[in-house]
Amino acid sequence: MRPLQKMMFAIAVVALAAGSAWAQTPTTPAPPATQKPEPPVTTQPAGAAPRPFPEGAKVAYIDLQYIASNSVEGKAATAKIQEYAKKKTAELEGKQKSLEAARQKLLQGGTVLSDSARSQMEKDIEKQARELQYAQQEAQSEQQSLTQDLQNDFQTRLNPIIDQVANEKGLHLVLSIADSGAVWVNTGLNISAEVMKRLDSAKPAAAPAPVKK
Repeated sequence: MRPLQKMMFAIAVVALAAGSAWAQTPTTPAPPATQKPEPPVTTQPAGAAPRPFPEGAKVAYIDLQYIASNSVEGKAATAKIQEYAKKKTAELEGKQKSLEAARQKLLQGGTVLSDSARSQMEKDIEKQARELQYAQQEAQSEQQSLTQDLQNDFQTRLNPIIDQVANEKGLHLVLSIADSGAVWVNTGLNISAEVMKRLDSAKPAAAPAPVKK
């Protein structure tokens, strides 16, 4: 079986939610709302014992969102993105407050300022606004780069494990349940837990290169 080429990476959703405060200024449009992934197809009641893998089955499926959200590596990647988003959010909030303070100062004292002083303050405010907008765009770009690096690393480590499990079971096809379009499946075909267990027990990968600033 060839390694899966398309991966759904749930930590991107977490990252976008954590960084939602990055577009507070009117000079920058707010990021589009992140669409929540649809729940996985299942016929197994909550709390029920897992169904055994059907004997002789040649097709199986995995829930990539489940693996990304619950595996040791997926949680670590999520934590890295959340930490980065938290740091950048604090930095941008500081710039935003400074800009709002300058605007308020101009609003309150503009009538008593000389034309040259008022003009200089307006130029300073415009400069701060541009710098804030640039910082927001740069932070979003860096976060996307970090997320992509982590996603690539996750995929590189996960694909061989899926391949290994599929070969051991003699499978001909492994589907991503979120992309299959199925309305009913035998949950015994779900090999996500086995794949995640092997992923967690595998040798840790080297940390991804830091994001360039």
